[in-house]
Amino acid sequence: MRKTKIICTLGPASDGAEMMRKLISAGADVFRINMSHADPGHVRELVPQIRRIADECRRAVAILMDTQGPAIRTGDVKTDLHLKRGDILELTVRGATSEEAYSVDVNYPDLLNDVKAGDTMLVDNGVIRLLVLEKGADRIRCKVLTPGTLGSRRHINLPGVRVNLPPLTPKDIADVKLGAELAVDYVALSFVRQPKDLDQLRDLLSQNGSRAKVMAKIEDHCAVEAIEAIIQSADAIMVARGDLGIEVPYEELPIIQRRIVKLCARLGKPVVVATHMLESMIHNPLPTRAEVTDVANAVFEQADAIMLSGETSIGAYPEECVRVFDRVALRIERSGGAGYAENAQLEDVRQKTVASAVLLANSLKRGSMIVFTRHGTMARNASNLRPRRAPIFAFTPDEQVRQQLALSWGIYPVRIGFCDDPNATIEAAEAYLREHKLTKTGDNLVIVSDVLAGERRVDTVQLRTAR
Repeated sequence: MRKTKIICTLGPASDGAEMMRKLISAGADVFRINMSHADPGHVRELVPQIRRIADECRRAVAILMDTQGPAIRTGDVKTDLHLKRGDILELTVRGATSEEAYSVDVNYPDLLNDVKAGDTMLVDNGVIRLLVLEKGADRIRCKVLTPGTLGSRRHINLPGVRVNLPPLTPKDIADVKLGAELAVDYVALSFVRQPKDLDQLRDLLSQNGSRAKVMAKIEDHCAVEAIEAIIQSADAIMVARGDLGIEVPYEELPIIQRRIVKLCARLGKPVVVATHMLESMIHNPLPTRAEVTDVANAVFEQADAIMLSGETSIGAYPEECVRVFDRVALRIERSGGAGYAENAQLEDVRQKTVASAVLLANSLKRGSMIVFTRHGTMARNASNLRPRRAPIFAFTPDEQVRQQLALSWGIYPVRIGFCDDPNATIEAAEAYLREHKLTKTGDNLVIVSDVLAGERRVDTVQLRTAR
């Protein structure tokens, strides 16, 4: 049973019913909806369709809504600008006109305040590098350092520059309200720079009656500088290596990724490694050897999930990409992991109770963990400690908790009703595992549950033998 979860971004190549069934069958655990490209009307139809198909496939599938965020972008150009080294490109704001041969408007007027002469700007994922020469009242004059073709609405990165953008744009707010209405499971906030950015998103979700978990996308140097505080504030973390790899020196990127995964393991937060994992498979049916190694490293580091972006949203081989993830993850998991969970902080009695159950499960050759959870906390505690062999069967009466747990490492989430008698609930869970051939007679079952002690319920760890 694969423990590393797989996130697939939906798009024109994959958001049809037949392809979504194929992706779930191949191993998809989470569907990501990228609001940078998704039409709200389509999303309103897509989310119920995902729920229906997941039910037909009898799989827990989480839905992640990814906000566009406050990106700095160029405006529209009538024809692409073919820039050569040494050319002058003028960036204008508020629709100002330019007399330069090459110019483009920018959607962020405060760019004039945030940059200074001598700063470097990166356009279109870093393909085009610009040197800021001087600023005017409504324009920035730049020199082209690397040639490239500039089209419409290209993203601008400002390495080392602290920008003054709001955490949520009006579009983001409208999209989050839609996500709350549709009961998505996770909402990812793009370009998080500080913990209070997440507080604004959490407040907005709460005001709209949503129980969605908040995921922080780590995409720039400001987030890296505040990473521990951001992890503590978030429900989950995404190492978004596309923009992050532009914002920081590229040789630092693997170190930052490892540091974030380690911190998430220590602080008990799910972590996703994302972007460019199988980029060549957008066009090719097989991955490069370097891509396989990159995926293997993320699995070895025991990230909760690995993510496909363009590979499944616009690529020619979405199903094959999921199968590559599944195949590589299964093999690497058999070889062991980095062991970062050994440094996990255990701050309360319930975490220590789960830790004792994981220790017991690790001592058994044929074992499974059964965790009963109403809110998902005990199951995530078990997941965060990365049991060496035992799968974690998480039983919950709450459907959204079941769906949210689909993101967490090693968890097989199941919805069942809880009885007043905890022992009857345990019996029902064991029956489910027998019926679906998820355990064999003689297996050791390490059970984390509450029991009645007089009129009180207390958390316990039990060891039973599967019938």
